[in-house]
Amino acid sequence: MAADHPVTLAGIADERVDHRFKALPPDAEGLTVGDLAAERRNLFTGGFTTPVLALSAESVEHNLALLETYADRHGLAFAPHGKTSMAPQLFRDQLERGAWGITAAVPHQARVYRAYGIRRIFLANEVVDAAALRWVARELDADPEFRFVCYVDSARGVELMDEALRAAGATRPVDVVVELGAGEGARTGARTEAGCAALADAVAAVSTLRLTGVAGYEGEVPDASPERVRDWLRRLVAVAADLDRAGRFADADEIVISAGGSAWFDAVAEVFAEIPALSLPVLKLLRSGAYVSHDDGHYLRVSPFNRVPDEGTLRPAFRLWAQVVSRPSGEQAFLNAGKRDAAYDLDLPQAQVVRSARDGSVRPATGVTVTGLSDQHTWLRTGPEAELEVGDWVGMGLSHPCTSFDKWQLIPLVEADGTVTEYIRTFF
Repeated sequence: MAADHPVTLAGIADERVDHRFKALPPDAEGLTVGDLAAERRNLFTGGFTTPVLALSAESVEHNLALLETYADRHGLAFAPHGKTSMAPQLFRDQLERGAWGITAAVPHQARVYRAYGIRRIFLANEVVDAAALRWVARELDADPEFRFVCYVDSARGVELMDEALRAAGATRPVDVVVELGAGEGARTGARTEAGCAALADAVAAVSTLRLTGVAGYEGEVPDASPERVRDWLRRLVAVAADLDRAGRFADADEIVISAGGSAWFDAVAEVFAEIPALSLPVLKLLRSGAYVSHDDGHYLRVSPFNRVPDEGTLRPAFRLWAQVVSRPSGEQAFLNAGKRDAAYDLDLPQAQVVRSARDGSVRPATGVTVTGLSDQHTWLRTGPEAELEVGDWVGMGLSHPCTSFDKWQLIPLVEADGTVTEYIRTFF
């Protein structure tokens, strides 16, 4: 399914390769990114310096296709969270795979999306910044096809939004959804059904906002289990039904009901299948974002496909390659990658394969364990079977896509044989 409004990637391929971009071949200095991609260099023999982060082209394609078919099978619209990658080229691929739009978390991200032509943005957060709201008003006024939706969770927030939008002379109301919090001690969102109803009243009292639905994030449910998550999702659906019966969506074209991170989208699909008929069509909006690269740690453990294996399996797409620069003893070695290069907020990287500096052969990283990270070093513990030498390349799997993408501005997209076909540009 083609995107309603294709992403415009003008400028990315024309950017010059230089010192700003880690790991790219020094002899490519001055080429455009597009010219370098056209050379189809090999990651291992094409002059790249270590450390270098690579994305598997085959795994990314597999993951894009899997979530497209999953959402379609379960009757879900899909607005993948763009904060994961902040990569317009991947947004393009997601939209071409049928995504409704792209989710943002903060106004800066929405500005990046608009710069590359995204026409539907779901901002899964409150926006009370007057400067940001002035920008939203300008974008809505300038483009009749631009759809923007964000959260509200307090009467004061509604008041601040109204003041800012009236001061900006906004001519189109901003679509908002009431955020239901995941429970006491959880993150943002109204804590009770009565609080949600009061918020709907507050929105109805101003002309600058239009209530279009309800939303929340089930990943914040305290002591989350399948039963607790489903119970919270049913509360979310019930809030939507109550507000609909009260006539609170009378000005909307459809009712948005949105949830879904990357750990519980199976529960979202199950409960959203139970949504009763409402007075307007319902947009059942899923927002999972980490799926595009998946990982070898946190999301590998919590993936919903572990619970529903018949629906498919995501493939880890990241591999960080670093070089052995020191081998002070038979039990210890050091790589030239560290906290500046690898995600480490959830799990340490995992040594997976070793590429020999002598003959280019690749073998499993048997007996090699990552024990820590410094700013620019990976600490390895090595057993007698490791046979690790200075100069060898070690390929590591990473945990947590969001803090992997954000350390790299240009990421080689690499085929299985090492051929680099594209460079994914990120904007954090």
